[in-house]
Amino acid sequence: MSLLEAVNMALDYEMSRDPNVVVLGEDVAENGGVFRATQGLKQKFGFKRVMDTPLAEAMIGGVAVGMAAQGLRPVAEFQFQGFVFPAMEHIVCHAARLRNRTRGRLSCPLVYRAPFGGGIHAPEHHSESVEALFAHTPGLQVVIPSSPQRAYGLLLAAIRSNDPVMFFEPKRIYRTVKSSVENNGLALPLGQSFVLKAGRDITLVTWGALVVEAMQAATQMADQGIDIEVIDLASIKPIDMATILQSLRKTGRLLVVHEAVKTCGVGAELLARVAEEGMCLLKAPPVRLTGFDTVMPYAKNEAYNLISVGDIVEKSAQLMEDW
Repeated sequence: MSLLEAVNMALDYEMSRDPNVVVLGEDVAENGGVFRATQGLKQKFGFKRVMDTPLAEAMIGGVAVGMAAQGLRPVAEFQFQGFVFPAMEHIVCHAARLRNRTRGRLSCPLVYRAPFGGGIHAPEHHSESVEALFAHTPGLQVVIPSSPQRAYGLLLAAIRSNDPVMFFEPKRIYRTVKSSVENNGLALPLGQSFVLKAGRDITLVTWGALVVEAMQAATQMADQGIDIEVIDLASIKPIDMATILQSLRKTGRLLVVHEAVKTCGVGAELLARVAEEGMCLLKAPPVRLTGFDTVMPYAKNEAYNLISVGDIVEKSAQLMEDW
């Protein structure tokens, strides 16, 4: 099963279990979404629960807040993460603040889904990695799966959460990463990272599609005698610092790898938190390997902008050689 199919299966499961779960977005009903993540749901649950919307992201963001405030659990799809900006006012000023504004009288149980990241030769606004924007907003949870199992379990948890969740799906691995997923309705905990490979020399923290390159780099470094521990952060907010600090007690070296721009990215937050909470655990200064501080280029230069296995190997070797 692909990551995309796991998203569809989680939506199907939760809509069958909870009649308050509804899906809305551009082309999600008749066409099953731009990537077909909602394919077949309208035929099974009807147009009152799977709704096509106009090409109006601000409306999608706002209607979802109204639905959630009135007892539904909407799952709203933005076709690409770069399309979310017209809806920012509704997400940041209303969805994220509803519980605080009503002093707990109302909650806002909704999920905003959006494919994100580069690697599919898409035009402008189709390849953004702006998870840090939302991690900076009080009241929002930010989740990024990196495998079919985690997409299934984390999406179930996001839909069942009583507070809004930004659920960003790495579209570069929508169909390329496959594994078996049991349709058992078991949610994975939000706010928890996952140790994908144990190691003794370097703690490598990443998320989304770059988990693939991180694991390949760890295998190459193992051949050179460098043992990398790979952690899939998964929940960008809240951040599971306990797992990272526990890993650093073994390795003493931290490498954070993300596709988003470097300045004020999530990597900066991770390094700051380690400096505050685990400075004494470090044998070397923590380092980041990130995207450039620029918009994602068009197809011809996209590969230059993306982080490769070789980049991670080179940075890891440097971290070991220098310290």
